Amino acid sequence: MSSTAARQLATVHFSNELRDWIVNALRRGGQPDEIVRALAAQRFDAGVARDLVDAFGRVLREGGAMPEGSLTIARQAPQPAAPRLPRATVLHGGDRNVSVLTRHDKPVVAVLEAVLTHAECDSLIAAARPRLAASTITDPQTGEQVVSPDRTSRGMFFRLAETPLLARLDARISALMQMPVAHGEGLQVLHYTAGAQSRPHFDFLMPNNAANQASIARSGQRVSTLVIYLNEVAEGGETVFPEIGLSVVPRKGNAVYFEYCDSQGQLDGRTLHAAAEVMRGEKWVATKWMRERMFVAAQG
Repeated sequence: MSSTAARQLATVHFSNELRDWIVNALRRGGQPDEIVRALAAQRFDAGVARDLVDAFGRVLREGGAMPEGSLTIARQAPQPAAPRLPRATVLHGGDRNVSVLTRHDKPVVAVLEAVLTHAECDSLIAAARPRLAASTITDPQTGEQVVSPDRTSRGMFFRLAETPLLARLDARISALMQMPVAHGEGLQVLHYTAGAQSRPHFDFLMPNNAANQASIARSGQRVSTLVIYLNEVAEGGETVFPEIGLSVVPRKGNAVYFEYCDSQGQLDGRTLHAAAEVMRGEKWVATKWMRERMFVAAQG
């Protein structure tokens, strides 16, 4: 195969915070190879890092506007890695079998039926309700937890196996996600009232601040997400994947699974997603994130 045939056009997605971190490093005199190594050390794909550093470096040298959000490049076609989710119509969750309703292959996104019973959904809401607080994100510049202007929900985190109910659900969810229980972050419950939403975002960690770098060093990159719907939403509240034109309607007990970091450490920006505005009623969800290694929470 010729070198031309072995290359393909690819769209690389990035946050403006990551772009600005790379650009500032270049402006301070950082060498491209050093910047690529710094990103790769945080489990960011070295090929993507090289593409971004080279592209932003060209703009700095030649002038013009910096790319926003994504850029298209010609790169070596990667060898595809096998998805974690089995290609099956029924998944085994230990104490419960779960049917796959819909599946998208690139990226892997699957809608799962009856991951939780209605009684389990109600119990999670009841346990979470008194512990809700304004949802926060990690500030990309400081690494501090701040109230997010892009996520107008309230939320809380359970500890792994915090109660017998949580232990049972953590085990079931881990079996469905094909990852050890210890690799999972504690289950997060979010509550959206009418008018609440979250803007498009990635679940994988951008290594552009000290907090994310430290988290990746402790536990590895996030690799997959399971969002479980805990109630029926009167109108709105869909989980939207704009890059692939998919919108998942909330149904109590059902869930949407997606993976974005494969066994080779490749990150997939096509898993950009958002929670559409709740038009009527309210929305409750439980979210599980899986890591490459055993999850170790920050101390302090």
